[in-house]
Amino acid sequence: MRTTVGIIGGGPAGLLLARLLHRTGIDCVVLEARNREYVEQRQRAGMLEQGTVDALRACGAAERLEAEGLVHQGIELRFERERHHIDFPALTGGRTVTIYAQTEIVKDLVALQLADGPPLLFEAEALEIEKPESSSPVVRFLHEGREQTLSCDWVIGCDGFHGISRDTFPPEVGRSYAHDYPYSWLGILADVAPSCDELIYARGENGFALHSMRSPHVSRLYLQVPNGTDPDDWPDERIWDELAARFAIDADWTLHRGPITAKAVTPMRSYVHEPMRHGRLLLAGDAAHIVPPTGAKGLNLAVSDIRVLGRAFAEWHRTGSEQLLDTYSEMCLERVWQATRFSYDMTKMLHAQPDGDVFENRLQLTRLRRIAASRHAAAELAANYSGLPLMI
Repeated sequence: MRTTVGIIGGGPAGLLLARLLHRTGIDCVVLEARNREYVEQRQRAGMLEQGTVDALRACGAAERLEAEGLVHQGIELRFERERHHIDFPALTGGRTVTIYAQTEIVKDLVALQLADGPPLLFEAEALEIEKPESSSPVVRFLHEGREQTLSCDWVIGCDGFHGISRDTFPPEVGRSYAHDYPYSWLGILADVAPSCDELIYARGENGFALHSMRSPHVSRLYLQVPNGTDPDDWPDERIWDELAARFAIDADWTLHRGPITAKAVTPMRSYVHEPMRHGRLLLAGDAAHIVPPTGAKGLNLAVSDIRVLGRAFAEWHRTGSEQLLDTYSEMCLERVWQATRFSYDMTKMLHAQPDGDVFENRLQLTRLRRIAASRHAAAELAANYSGLPLMI
């Protein structure tokens, strides 16, 4: 096979890039290792920055998002049994965020791709990227029981943290930075209407809790738990009791309970790989960076990468200039590190320390009180959470 851009990974980053390239007139092929059913059912993020919504609109993938997405005006912080609303539009000049599950984004993009887009091959496992430094790299992949090759002008690695793209970088070329957190999240999906109109970030005596939602009828909630926690050790009643305790405030508010349909434990980590380009191989999304979900940045960072790539390829296609492609890594990493810093700060501020450090505990509460009392501090949180402007 031969194409201009070979995309490894059929998640939201790879599929969105394929749509942008298609609309620009650049041919591409998307290789996805899993089957369609698996890809469309992966539970991932659901909070979209305004820039992410705009990108989906621009590529014609926002019809259901416009009809079903839940626009939020801010978030609520809870600590010391008090609630504090962070008003995004008032603090950012009008920006909002939207709740729309990543699974639904993937469904929308897959449907568009299969209807009128370039090739999307499911169960096509990328095995190796050959000659990434050359002008014609090759992706070897396994599809329909036989090994095949895809010759490209460019290869984009959107294959996540465990994909092959990042490992193709020679050790002397790439460097990684990582931080593992001493706790995890126990996340659940529940068939019950949300108990809130906006996301609740709560710091309770026993640790952090987050109340989110996937739709007006499905709630998504999280609990801070020790690393290595087995979800089976948390029966439904125990989960609801602990959530109620961590969300408790001195006001009239009730946590709605309902059937839990899924539960899983997710470790927390930060990871950044530099650079994001080697020869004609470029990384995007989780292949290059991971952030803890506290700041709701993972999906939005991936979309930011793709927006920069889409603009760079459009310029290359129109003029033949590689200037924007040459600066892709530098431009993205500036934003990646800002999001990594914000996610780290949010995580450290809201989670109880497993070692019971009382000094750190007091600092956490002081940070939260500062945000609740200072418009300047609240505006800084709102600006980062709703999404910093993308400079392209």
